[in-house]
Amino acid sequence: MNLEIISSNKSFGGWHKRYRHRASVLSCEMNFAIYLPPQALSGQKVPVLYWLSGLTCTDENFMQKAGAQCIAAELGIALVVPDTSPRGEGVADDPSYDLGMGAGFYINASQSPWREHYQMYHYVTRELPEIIETYFPVSTRRAISGHSMGGHGALIAALREPGRYRSVSAFSPISNPSRCSWGQKAFSAYLGSHPLQWQEWDACQLLRRYESKPEIKPLPMLVEVGLDDPFLSEQLQIDALIDAAASSGWPLTLNCHEGYDHSYYFVASFIETHLRFHARYL
Repeated sequence: MNLEIISSNKSFGGWHKRYRHRASVLSCEMNFAIYLPPQALSGQKVPVLYWLSGLTCTDENFMQKAGAQCIAAELGIALVVPDTSPRGEGVADDPSYDLGMGAGFYINASQSPWREHYQMYHYVTRELPEIIETYFPVSTRRAISGHSMGGHGALIAALREPGRYRSVSAFSPISNPSRCSWGQKAFSAYLGSHPLQWQEWDACQLLRRYESKPEIKPLPMLVEVGLDDPFLSEQLQIDALIDAAASSGWPLTLNCHEGYDHSYYFVASFIETHLRFHARYL
């Protein structure tokens, strides 16, 4: 593995670093960021919280805006943030902000021209963790979280493979992408026009499957929503997530906040709550 370091900054006694590497499942160069807390610098293998960002973001948005490093340093948790899509020359794209580069939706595309590069689910759940656990002082204890499109990504990763993670959380997640315009546009392009093909990538559909699987132990799940979020009713569809969790018996902790919107001001306001939530299980 040829990891090329892009930048390195000391932060709260640990190090925030950005790397570039060749991603085999995406067939392109990818960037990711990692924050290693002070505990990792003394030889201790620390657990990892994987953060998935939203539409138009890169690995930099969360690391620069969320203010998570201070609490991660206290708790001894590494933070790993991938980019939100494949990028580069030859990678399929679209002029709109909600499809193509910056809008990978953390799924594995099956349709041309997207399938050659847009295998983001395999990247964030397999290839990137393998790199992190091989080359950095971390353990195999993992949690996953994200915002908006990244909240959708975190939920589907945890629900598809609950054994890979200790806990899952999300800020303003796109909860029912099969039923909202953002999700329908992306799924039609990446997966094809038949809605049955979308169910594997929809958190509400995945939750409902657990009604018939009582042997599966649910992961702790925390969701944060701002009630002044302009996307709340049409795009996020949190009510559908509540109903799906209730019907399957999956324990969901949902916190709703008056006055908060969809921005990183909202994420920064409650990121400490989420880090402490994950620390209980990591």
